[in-house]
Amino acid sequence: MTRDEPFETDRPDQALSLSQALLEPRIVIENTLPVLDGGLFAVKAVVGAPVQVSSKVYADGHDALAVMLNWRQAHGRRWHCVPMRFAGNDLWQAEFTVSEQGRHLFSIEAWIDPFATYCHDLEKKLSAGVAVELELQEGLLLIEHNIGRSDGPLRDQLQALYQHLPGLPSQEQVALLLHPDTALLMAEAEHRTYLSRSPEYPLDVERLQAQFASWYELFPRSITDDPQRHGTFNDVHERLPMIRDMGFDVLYFPPIHPIGVRHRKGRNNALQAEPDDPGSPYAIGGVEGGHEAIHPQLGSREDFRRLLAAAAEHGLEIALDFAIQCSQDHPWLKEHPGWFSWRPDGSIRYAENPPKKYQDIVNVDFYAADSVPALWLALRDVVVGWVKEGVNSFRVDNPHTKPLPFWQWLIANVRSQYPQVIFLAEAFTQPAMMARLGKVGYSQSYTYFTWRNTKAELQSYFEELNQAPWRYCYRPNFFVNTPDINPYFLHESGRAGFLIRAALAAMGSGLWGMYSGFELCEATPVPGKEEYLDSEKYQLCPRDFTQPGNIIAEIAQLNRIRRQNPALQTHLGVAFYQAWNDNILYFGKRTAARDNFILIAVSLDPHNAQETHFELPLWELGLDDNADTFGEDLMSGHRWTWHGKTQWMRIEPWHLPFAIWRIEKAL
Repeated sequence: MTRDEPFETDRPDQALSLSQALLEPRIVIENTLPVLDGGLFAVKAVVGAPVQVSSKVYADGHDALAVMLNWRQAHGRRWHCVPMRFAGNDLWQAEFTVSEQGRHLFSIEAWIDPFATYCHDLEKKLSAGVAVELELQEGLLLIEHNIGRSDGPLRDQLQALYQHLPGLPSQEQVALLLHPDTALLMAEAEHRTYLSRSPEYPLDVERLQAQFASWYELFPRSITDDPQRHGTFNDVHERLPMIRDMGFDVLYFPPIHPIGVRHRKGRNNALQAEPDDPGSPYAIGGVEGGHEAIHPQLGSREDFRRLLAAAAEHGLEIALDFAIQCSQDHPWLKEHPGWFSWRPDGSIRYAENPPKKYQDIVNVDFYAADSVPALWLALRDVVVGWVKEGVNSFRVDNPHTKPLPFWQWLIANVRSQYPQVIFLAEAFTQPAMMARLGKVGYSQSYTYFTWRNTKAELQSYFEELNQAPWRYCYRPNFFVNTPDINPYFLHESGRAGFLIRAALAAMGSGLWGMYSGFELCEATPVPGKEEYLDSEKYQLCPRDFTQPGNIIAEIAQLNRIRRQNPALQTHLGVAFYQAWNDNILYFGKRTAARDNFILIAVSLDPHNAQETHFELPLWELGLDDNADTFGEDLMSGHRWTWHGKTQWMRIEPWHLPFAIWRIEKAL
C-alpha cells in the first residue's frame, strides 16, 4: 500500500494536525458554572455572599487530579485560590466570597497529581493485602524528586521527611506517607504536571442592596395637605419616619426635573392641559433646565441635599428616575438639534407606541451623526452628576427602547468609578431582552410577576427565575404596582387582595417594591384598563396615610420578617411543596445549610376561606416522615410542635390571606 502524501499534514482543512494535537491539554475542564454565554458577560454576585462554582474536570487514565479555583479583581494582579472538592461523576465544586465591589475574574486550573495518585494506589494495595515494600521505595523517590525543585523551608521539611522515613518500620512509613501533612508538603512542591487552565470568567460584584432591598415610590409633589399646593422636598421629610417604619430601604422618586409646557398632558392623560395642571414628570425639560436641573416647585438643590441627608439618618437611600426622553421645551432641542429625529415637514418626531401617543415627549436619536459620541457622553454625565450629589440608585425608564451597547458602556463606565451605583431596569418586554439587560449590567429589573396570578403561573415563574441563565444575570424586583400599572387582580379583590400580592412579592424575591397608595388599597381603575383613574402622573394626589383599612402594619411585619431571615433575602433557594388545593400556593425559601428554613402558604382567593392538607419537607432536614419539628408563625409569634409530615391548614382572607412559618428540627 502506498500513499501520495504523508498521513499527517498541517493543512487548514484538517480537523486537528499532529502539531496541534501535541499542544492540546490532556485534562478537560468544561461545563463550568456560573458562566454566562461562555464568559461574554459577567455573572452577578454581591459582597459577602458565597459564589458557588462547579466544573466537569477529567482526563484519560486513572491518575488523580488536583483542581484549583482562582479569583482576583479584574484590575488587580493578586490571585486568591481554594482547592476544589471532588463530588463524583467528574464534578468538582468550590466556593469563594468576595469582599470588594467591582468586576472580578475567576478561573479553574487542574493538573495530574503524582503523589495523590501514589497515595490512592498505596491505599488500594494495603486494603487488598498486597506487599508494598517496592511502593515505599517509590514514595521516597517522589519525595526526593520534589526536594530537587524546592527551596527554603519547604525544601528543609521535605529533606527531613526523606531522611526520617527509611529508619521507620514499614507500617509507620505507610502511615507517614499517607498523613495529610505529607500531602500538603508534596502539593506545595508539586510541579503541576499537564497543567490545564480554563478561560477567565467575569463576575460583577455589587453591594448587598442590589440583591436585597425594599423600594417605596412616591411623587414628592403630592406630599401636600392642599390639592392646590405643589408639594416640596421639605414636605417629604414628614413622610420619612413612616416609610422607615414600614421597613423600606429605598425611597424612589419619579423624575424631579423641570416639566415642559408645550403639549403638556392634562388630567387623565388629556391632550389639553388646564393652566394649573402640573403635567407629567416624564416630559423632562423646560426653561429652567433639563436632566441635570430640579423642578423649581420642588425646591432648591440645597433642599434636595438636605432631604438626602435626612433620608440617610432614617436608613433610607433615595433613588432617582433616569428617563432619557425630553419635553419639547428641553434645552437640548435648541442646543443640540442633531440629537433628535425630525420629520420631512420640519416638525420633531414625538414618541409613539401605537395606539398610544406621547405628544409631550420626544426621543433622542442615539446614532445620529451629531449624537456619537456627544449624546452618549452627555447622558453619562447626567448620571455621574447625580451620583456626585449622593444618589446611588437609579430606576431607568424603558431601557429596552434604547441601544444595548449604550447601556453596556454607560453602566460599566459609571460603575468603574462608582461601584456602589445600582441600576433598576423598568423593562416589560420580551424575556430575551429582559435577560440581556441584566447581562449588559443592570443590577435588577421589573418583572412579569405583576401578571402572574394563578398557582401554576406563579410556581412556573418563580422556578424559571431560579434556573440558568436567569439566576446568573437577572435579579427580579417584584413591584406590586406602579403609576402605570394598576393590576386587574387588585380592582375587585379588596384589602385581602393587596395583602396577597404584598406577601407574594416580599416572600418571593429579595427585591420588592410598591407605589404609594398601595398601602391604602387604592385601586380605582380607568374602566376596563390596568390604569389608575385620576392618575398621579398628571395631577397632584394628596393622601391621608392613616385612613382606616390600610395594610401598613402588615407591610411593616413582612419587611421585618425579611430582615430577620437570610433565606428571604434573595429570589434564589425557592422550592415548591405539596398542598392539595390549587388556590393555595405553598413554597419554601431556605439557605444552603438549611439553618434558616421558611415556609410560605398564600391563598390566591381574596374572597373565600381555603383549606388543604399539605406536606412538611422533612426530607430536606434529614428527618423521617414521623419526625417532630418546631414551627413558628412569623406574623403572630405563635409557636408549636408539628408531628409527622402531613399537616392541615385553613386560610381565611378576612383575617390574613397568608401564613409564614419558620420550621426547625425538634431538639
